[in-house]
Amino acid sequence: MTATQKRTNRPARGKPRRQAQRKVRQVSVFDKILRAMPVTEEQVQKGLTWGLVGVFILGAYSVAHYSGINDRIKTEIAEAVGDAGFEVKRVEVTGVNRIDELKVYEITLAQKDRSMLLVDIDEVRDDLMSNGWIKDARISRRLPDTLVVDIVEREPVAVWQNEGQLSLIDNTGYPLEAITAEEIPDLPVIVGKQANLKFAQLDSLLDVAPALRPMVTGATWIGNRRWDLEFDSGETLALPEGEETASAALLNFARMDGINRLLGRGVVHFDLRDAERAYLRMPPKLEPVALDSEGPES
Repeated sequence: MTATQKRTNRPARGKPRRQAQRKVRQVSVFDKILRAMPVTEEQVQKGLTWGLVGVFILGAYSVAHYSGINDRIKTEIAEAVGDAGFEVKRVEVTGVNRIDELKVYEITLAQKDRSMLLVDIDEVRDDLMSNGWIKDARISRRLPDTLVVDIVEREPVAVWQNEGQLSLIDNTGYPLEAITAEEIPDLPVIVGKQANLKFAQLDSLLDVAPALRPMVTGATWIGNRRWDLEFDSGETLALPEGEETASAALLNFARMDGINRLLGRGVVHFDLRDAERAYLRMPPKLEPVALDSEGPES
């Protein structure tokens, strides 16, 4: 075979060699997010699976709830618990001083259901809070059969007289109980419309004169503007309007009383409403009555 007859596999010059085509895999945005997350793809799949299970359980619970199945199951369980001996048989009450303890027992045991699981603690508390003497009430269960009721009572600090009616009030002015004149305790009496709501202001006012506080037996709220104070020695002190002005006037009166003993000297009324001067009023003098020594005519 001659050289001219030989064929070679070399490509002709000037023609490019055909390169094998390579397929480029497209990466989706979801794959990029998965690769960027600090979890494996397997963990993500498990999370999705559990998420679907949770959605299914939540849906089943919602269907049961709105169809009333849950309530029936809950009631049956609570009744079974009660039948097993876990029902209310005892009530322990603490903190009661002035209110009727039997009333607390009556309210607490007024629940229709006695199972420890069915007793509505919030409803019991709301019923107890309707009593004016109760400031707060805490109810708890003590298995197997006891409800513990802790009462916080309001403290009476004054008697409020309004339109002829007498009521005990606490330091917030809350009316506790209506009383009669014969039942008035050793507490200051405040008089006037909405005077009970101003008790905190009166209490702060008396703080500026601690020496006079024990002598104050009452106060009258005048015209919804100012106070008249009454002392155990029989005098009345008229104070000006305004908390700061009234405090300054009372402090000045306390200083004058400390120096000159104004109280208990026969003065009926002190008037400090004028910032420039003080006024006082003495009791009227009684005119002598002539008595006929011979007695009345027959």
